[in-house]
Amino acid sequence: MPKMGTRREQGVMLLEALIAILIFSIGILSMVAMQGLAITYTSDAKYRSDASFLADEIIGQIWVDRANIANYVLPGGTAPELAIWMAKLNSALPQSDVNLPTIAIDVPSGTVDVTIQWQQPGSASVRNYRSIAIVTNP
Repeated sequence: MPKMGTRREQGVMLLEALIAILIFSIGILSMVAMQGLAITYTSDAKYRSDASFLADEIIGQIWVDRANIANYVLPGGTAPELAIWMAKLNSALPQSDVNLPTIAIDVPSGTVDVTIQWQQPGSASVRNYRSIAIVTNP
């Protein structure tokens, strides 16, 4: 006949194992969630650097063609380079064809204000990048 104290301790090891599995599972799920956030932040940083590069590219093109600076205003610009730049923009940034960029130019001062917008897949918010430069004759 088993002693009274031994009978009470039956199942304690099973309970400890279940608690250990629960703690381990929570840790694994937390690591998976952190990995998902890391991927989201990495793609956001990539899109932001792409937008920066594209803004600098069009400002550089305006600088080269500063005699026709007024033709680079968006929407409505007539410079042929704008169509090429828009195609690059639409292929590099998601939803940039829906969230159109703007290029505002103050011709007398040569101030160029480029705003690029995009929307990441699965995100409800629209991200933007804005770059302002002064393009003048040397």
